[in-house]
Amino acid sequence: MRTYTLNVAGLTRELPLCPISDKLDIAAFVIFSDVELTVRCTEELLKKIDVDYDIIISAESKGIPLAYEFARQTGKQYIIARKSMKFYMTEPLTVKVKSITTANVQTLCLSKEYADQVKGKRVLIVDDVISTGESLIALEKLVEAAEGEIVCKAAILAEGKSADRDDIVFLEKLPVFEK
Repeated sequence: MRTYTLNVAGLTRELPLCPISDKLDIAAFVIFSDVELTVRCTEELLKKIDVDYDIIISAESKGIPLAYEFARQTGKQYIIARKSMKFYMTEPLTVKVKSITTANVQTLCLSKEYADQVKGKRVLIVDDVISTGESLIALEKLVEAAEGEIVCKAAILAEGKSADRDDIVFLEKLPVFEK
């Protein structure tokens, strides 16, 4: 199996290369179960974020460990936009999203309870990887619909052309691999 060696936050990880089309492979970056990586990346991102915020939001599911660790290290609240409707959600806000790592269009959902917690707050959006930016756009739409103010968008990695963006904070670039 082909791999890519990633150096981030003083740590090294071998990422398997996975085909997403006949012409493109991406390096699979998954922070699930990698507590050391999650903690260190959060520490390093916090050093780069120079704005004050009230609440942290991320999308289900790979953003959950990062959002939790941000909350643990800062004492700030975090919320998660779910990728499907749940029976307990009341009056949810919804946005459609097509991520590079999922086959189908998904719906990001934020229950009224969480939307109310975002209203009037300064919001930090966090995610593990920003690639096409579609998930980020969906989170931005949810925050705006909930009447929150986005003050920073941060990710551990910026993949491909997203590394050229000047509106996100990230630790390292992650290349894409054309065949």
